[in-house]
Amino acid sequence: MMEIMDLKQGNKKEILKTLQDRSTVDFKDYTEVVEGILQDVMKKGDEALFEYTEKFDKVDLREKGLKVKAEEMEEAYKKVSRDFIEAMRQAIRNIKKYHVRQRQNSWFETEADILLGQKITAIERVGVYVPGGTAAYPSSVLMNVIPALVAGVKGIAMVTPPNKAGKIIPGVLVAAKELGIEEIYKVGGAQAVGALAFGTETIPKVNKIVGPGNIYVATAKRAVYGYVDIDMIAGPSEVLVIADRSAKAKYVAADLLSQAEHDELSSSILITTSEELAMEVQQEVDRQLLLLERRVIAEKSIENYGKIIVVEDLKEAAKLSNEIAPEHLELSVEQPLELLGSIENAGAIFLGHYSPEPLGDYFAGPNHVLPTSGTAKFYSPLSVDDFTKKSSVIYYSREALATVKDRVMTLAEEEGLTAHKNSIKVRFE
Repeated sequence: MMEIMDLKQGNKKEILKTLQDRSTVDFKDYTEVVEGILQDVMKKGDEALFEYTEKFDKVDLREKGLKVKAEEMEEAYKKVSRDFIEAMRQAIRNIKKYHVRQRQNSWFETEADILLGQKITAIERVGVYVPGGTAAYPSSVLMNVIPALVAGVKGIAMVTPPNKAGKIIPGVLVAAKELGIEEIYKVGGAQAVGALAFGTETIPKVNKIVGPGNIYVATAKRAVYGYVDIDMIAGPSEVLVIADRSAKAKYVAADLLSQAEHDELSSSILITTSEELAMEVQQEVDRQLLLLERRVIAEKSIENYGKIIVVEDLKEAAKLSNEIAPEHLELSVEQPLELLGSIENAGAIFLGHYSPEPLGDYFAGPNHVLPTSGTAKFYSPLSVDDFTKKSSVIYYSREALATVKDRVMTLAEEEGLTAHKNSIKVRFE
């Protein structure tokens, strides 16, 4: 049963500490193992990938190879429904339309023989990690690949662990094919991250790695940062619902459980101004739990990290929400737009009673790769910007440089960098 807490009784520190403890991962526990795997991949290339795939995924790919073949892609279409394909195609249209609005253009301005500007260039090659097993989600393919395509990335390699039959989940292959991604490799875990970061005989090196994974994948991404760029280190999923008396307990409970079923560490929190709604949601969560296929996972999540918090007013609710900085924030209130201005820290914000979080996970258009564990205080959702880089552009004519040369030399001299000063001086001797 979800615990109901009254903020007026001074439980804020306890709430925040519980969430902080949930998100605290000691990567040192995994670093040694992961670094060993990465070193093997650097030294042995494909052979290391075969060895670890056989060890962890129980499949030998030496004969079939690491790369997914064209016939496997076509076969995947026969294993998914027409409804799934049509729904995915509509989702792709929505996600592309949203991300196209994020695209930036290069700009240049000139004045008196001076040109200054900024050149936007897509990252040349990106690797996308897609989890396997029970966490293999076609939606992860869409959310990680589409902004890269919109940005203009030319090379996209996807890695995902195979099942014991050496196959990739059909929905994942169909998602990749719909987006035109044909460079897909049957490898997962830290070894896949190493292959993308360093390159092997089969898998060319990339410049950036994106996509979620387990603790070993996260540790590997931390370790290779610097060799390549990464998106973020994602923690357990979380949803926070702010609700007033206009909210329906049945809707709120369903939204809380939609996150709880992800992971035992997932966090589902309701902040409400209504004690009556708090009790109704508590009862409704218990009722709906009995109907879930992933009931065991959801129960543990709710028991350990599910909270119902009663506050004095919506101003106080927004203040607490900003301190928590949730991954997903639902404003299930009568006037959500009025409350929106008070929200400063959230990965994705859902307005009103008919904008549930799963709408954003799959279909609406905004990206579902979001900052977790309070990092929404300084991180943003995955976007087109994550797949581009910016170069500054400077042009001065001789005449323009002559007007500022003495000031540049003065600044260089103050810092004791005489070669810098001389670089200006020699042009006017």
